[in-house]
Amino acid sequence: MEIRFLVDTQLPPSLAEFFRRRGLNATHITDYPLGALTSDREIISISTEEKRIVISKDMDFFDHYILKGYPPAVLLLQLGNIKNIDLFRFLDYNFNVIMNFFTNNPKNLVLVNKYKIITY
Repeated sequence: MEIRFLVDTQLPPSLAEFFRRRGLNATHITDYPLGALTSDREIISISTEEKRIVISKDMDFFDHYILKGYPPAVLLLQLGNIKNIDLFRFLDYNFNVIMNFFTNNPKNLVLVNKYKIITY
């Protein structure tokens, strides 16, 4: 099964490129017609229809999954306000661990902070 990502509005479009450079299918919400004006409900609809993991800083997607069981999956980044370069370094360092959660033993919710990676 191909892993596909959808990067939410508050994260940089270059994050989608970060995942594409690693051979993964990734889009940013600005790649869609409404761009940054796309509502959370529409993002959930897109991610469900296209079977994409939502990458977000927004706890709403995580909470929505807990309550409703979708979008298909969420990668919640709780790293605070860090520079893009630091975000990419952090993700690069933890890339294999994060991907393992979505591939070898598929988890639908992965929460990442500066100290740990938790799955649900």
